[in-house]
Amino acid sequence: MSNQPVQTVGASGDKIKIALAIIAVIAGVVGFYVLSDKATAVRAAALVGGLIVAVAIAWTSTSGRDFVNFAKESVRETKKVVWPTRRETMQMTAIVFGFVLVMAIFLWGTDKILEVVLYDLILGWKR
Repeated sequence: MSNQPVQTVGASGDKIKIALAIIAVIAGVVGFYVLSDKATAVRAAALVGGLIVAVAIAWTSTSGRDFVNFAKESVRETKKVVWPTRRETMQMTAIVFGFVLVMAIFLWGTDKILEVVLYDLILGWKR
């Protein structure tokens, strides 16, 4: 048996909240452009205000809370990552560049060999 959690369909209230959040974002963007004759600070305030209202509305929905929990867990997991040292990074970069160089030479050589075989030997087209 699977231990996967079953996801149920969200309530229509959550869908309405998400729709209202999207409308708030659109209202903020529209407000930014409608207020084009006003000062930049007023236009920016309309945009930021719409975004803040949208986040506040979305936060109250199940999807919004799930997203916040996901973001918190992501930050927690990122803190567990062991980053390579500068020396390790330089060594791996050199290995990648070396491999790319070897592959480029190999593919160039293969292309030239196939070109000679195909055009000169098989088709008889001398250049």
